[in-house]
Amino acid sequence: MIRIEAVWLCIEPMDMRAGTDTTLARVVRVFGAAHPHHAYVFANKRSTRLKVLVHDGIGIWLAARRLYRGRFVWPGGGNGAPHSITHEQLHALVLGLPWHRVGENGVISVL
Repeated sequence: MIRIEAVWLCIEPMDMRAGTDTTLARVVRVFGAAHPHHAYVFANKRSTRLKVLVHDGIGIWLAARRLYRGRFVWPGGGNGAPHSITHEQLHALVLGLPWHRVGENGVISVL
């Protein structure tokens, strides 16, 4: 399907009403460009919704996910600089799991 080589989290909250063009403009503003085969992940202020924008080298894909209970584990504080995460961490994130604890071989460990 869609090849993803790198996954980036944009820490600053995003308005989830944004469509493909607005989300793409945000990627360009925050990251400088939308690189092929990179995924860019955004969350709303309450961390109950995610949007993932992927540039597949030909076009743009935009996916959304919503939790009806609980919140996505989202980094807070800092200077708002984008974070890079692994594929395993992305899979845990979209399920609402503590992605920052995922280590080698996808094992979740206690810190």
